Amino acid sequence: MRVAIIASPYPLEEAPAPPLGISYAAAAFEKAGAEVRIFDYIVSRYTPEKLAKQIDDFRPQVVGTSSVTMNFPIAARILQTVKEIDPRIVTVIGGPHASFDAVNTLKMYPGIDLVVIGEGEATIAELVATRFKKESLLTIRGIATRNGHDILFTPPRPLIDDLSTLPQPARHLLPLSRYQALGFPISIITGRGCPYQCIFCQGRRMVGSKMRHRPAHMVVDEIEDILSYGIDRINIADDLFVSNKRKVREVCQEIERRELKFTWSAFARVNTVDKETLATMKSAGCDAISFGVESGNQEMLDRIKKKITLDQVRRAVEMCQEVGLIVHCSFIVGLPGESPETLEETKRFAESLGKIDYGFHLLAPFPGTTVREEVDKYDLEILTDDWSLYDANHAIVRTSRLSAEEIRRFVDDFEGEIAEAWEQKVSAYFAGSLKDPWDCLRVEGHFRTRLIFNLLSGDVIERIGFFPGIRNWEDTLPSLRERIHLETGDPHMIIEKTVHDIITRGYIKPFWQGDGIRWKWTHNNRRDE
Repeated sequence: MRVAIIASPYPLEEAPAPPLGISYAAAAFEKAGAEVRIFDYIVSRYTPEKLAKQIDDFRPQVVGTSSVTMNFPIAARILQTVKEIDPRIVTVIGGPHASFDAVNTLKMYPGIDLVVIGEGEATIAELVATRFKKESLLTIRGIATRNGHDILFTPPRPLIDDLSTLPQPARHLLPLSRYQALGFPISIITGRGCPYQCIFCQGRRMVGSKMRHRPAHMVVDEIEDILSYGIDRINIADDLFVSNKRKVREVCQEIERRELKFTWSAFARVNTVDKETLATMKSAGCDAISFGVESGNQEMLDRIKKKITLDQVRRAVEMCQEVGLIVHCSFIVGLPGESPETLEETKRFAESLGKIDYGFHLLAPFPGTTVREEVDKYDLEILTDDWSLYDANHAIVRTSRLSAEEIRRFVDDFEGEIAEAWEQKVSAYFAGSLKDPWDCLRVEGHFRTRLIFNLLSGDVIERIGFFPGIRNWEDTLPSLRERIHLETGDPHMIIEKTVHDIITRGYIKPFWQGDGIRWKWTHNNRRDE
């Protein structure tokens, strides 16, 4: 069985990294015996014509995708297009949005055949075993599908108790060199499950309330595999890794036993960290911690069932700083009952934490969250179901005390202060008067990442990268840089440094094609290949 998995487009503002959920799904399909390809439109351009060619080349029997709410519309439309290209292909969607909005997904998108609900690996194994035959679908737990005009749900699938049975994510199927060029850290998880009940989060319902841990040696096996690609920065994406002190100690000891050298960051809850554990993490290469604080008003924290106190936030930040970890705190604006006073309290509290990084995000009431399903219980009104706006950057709610415009203005004012200082640094950089080396690196990094994302999402290298009649690749470089400038409008200085960097690192390479040189993105830079 041939299975194509779609990595749907994702905006640069959301720091697109190699998609972890899709990598797990691809691994599950491979373990079940399928031949799998990933059509990655996060780091390449999507067009229906390109999709049609890829389908014609591979001829999959099944095409699947996963998405969050923000990119659900484009993911669903791509599956619709797949069905138009070849109606015989079985189309499948999973992920948190479709899991909690399966009825609307199947009603609104007739080109989607079935929804895999919740944790999907065991469901995938059974679907492959039955070769997705329609008469077998209703015998498989954890799916929603159609029977004529009716939408049917099979019984829920139990969560996977032993995570050591899962294969490692199939990152070898991803164009990792493209992601490396963008420069965002690669994410891993060390376990699944969350016992907390935050009303704005889907996590507990998606992965269950019971914590399930991957063995430490498997976590570090995965880290070692990632490092073999030349990647040297990793983010541990599960919120509760730091909560299990024994698990942290085992993972960190294994990292040090294998003498692995890399930097990493982690998410954590302020009520579960301690100084000894943080010091252990620091010793094993961790340099940054991110906390979801959400509000500087204790009543608000209690209302959203965050189960933390402001004093715990202060102490967690202090402990991180004492052991030398960078701290980032995130806050949500527009929570139920939000008012001018609570916003001001949150702003003052964030400022009181001292020299840390912090940011404000706008509430997005995703399907499957308590705040959405029980919105009538709260001082909150949801203003739109345009899922593309559910990116935490759009004001899509209001309270009795604050309009959407006022909520948005609060964040705009905060970001405006940052933007003004940033523009001064950018101007100084291009004028040659920016002296701080760190500021110079930040400016260059910003423009470099934006340039590379434009090259990737526009298939620019693919379109402009052929030079007929030239045999020495170095002779193509001036023209390559000028063509990139004409395509993107980026400054020549940034283009020259970026092109030099991605060539030096092996992310793009010249190939002899016919009577000329063709520049191409490489698939990966794995050291043992």
